Amino acid sequence: MFDKIRGALDLAVTKVTTKELSDKNLNDAVWELQLVLIQNDVAVEVAEEVCRRTKEKILGLRTGRLENLTRLFKKAIFDSVLEVLTPIHPLDLLEFAAAQKEKGELTSIMFVGVNGTGKTTTLAKIVNLFKKNNYSVVIAAGDTFRAGSIEQLEKHAQNLGVRIIKQDYGADAAAVAYDAVAHAQARHIDVVLIDTAGRMQSNRNLLEEMRKIARVAEPSLKIFVGDALAGNDALSQAQKFHEAIGIDGAILTKVDADPSGGAALSIAFITGRPIVYVGVGQNYEDLQKFDPEWFARRLVSID
Repeated sequence: MFDKIRGALDLAVTKVTTKELSDKNLNDAVWELQLVLIQNDVAVEVAEEVCRRTKEKILGLRTGRLENLTRLFKKAIFDSVLEVLTPIHPLDLLEFAAAQKEKGELTSIMFVGVNGTGKTTTLAKIVNLFKKNNYSVVIAAGDTFRAGSIEQLEKHAQNLGVRIIKQDYGADAAAVAYDAVAHAQARHIDVVLIDTAGRMQSNRNLLEEMRKIARVAEPSLKIFVGDALAGNDALSQAQKFHEAIGIDGAILTKVDADPSGGAALSIAFITGRPIVYVGVGQNYEDLQKFDPEWFARRLVSID
């Protein structure tokens, strides 16, 4: 996990910390760092921000002792990455649902993202998470476009022992979501998870459909699901959905196979919304709460 970027960062730091730190050496080091980040799917503006913060921290140290430079430079990068990843407003789905339940309100979560990112499987993992924490759950089969999507969701629902609200293919997805919320309210179910279609993010009809679902069903939260391996494409997708409906957080899939880690850094910084969970396998239990410090330590190897 993140082997590619970690190795590249190690080489870059070693290259620029073999001599005393001067203004020129520092500028060379920061430029080298920026190139490494961009080459590992970190958006340009995010790479620039990490480098700006890193340079500020190094300037504050002003040390010329060779034996400390590598460690200090890595620590500065680590702290900068951690700052970029740490959300101003964290989001914990279980805590949110608990607060909603305390108020006598249900939690409805709308999942958005393009096809192939593992959105439906991720939704099933969230079902499992809620059920393990003693919440009752119902699923809305809001992807009425992709062939086989409803059957796929039905299989997950059967495996996990939850009810699915569905209509035929071609039905109004917003109506399906609305029905699921009404069903949950009538039966005092704690959580509604809404699956949605995932045609390409540039498809205007898809984004209009997302807006309609959000307007009709009024979900408590809107979560973007992106593929970590998609790099800058995942960022582009997150931006489009955020502009269309205003996402509250993101879940990244396939993080266990990601050699760069650029998508998480970019999405968190550009959208200003937290990475909530990461997918690390195909089983229902393979969902890990996102910890910015855990992520930063794997991105930057520090003592």
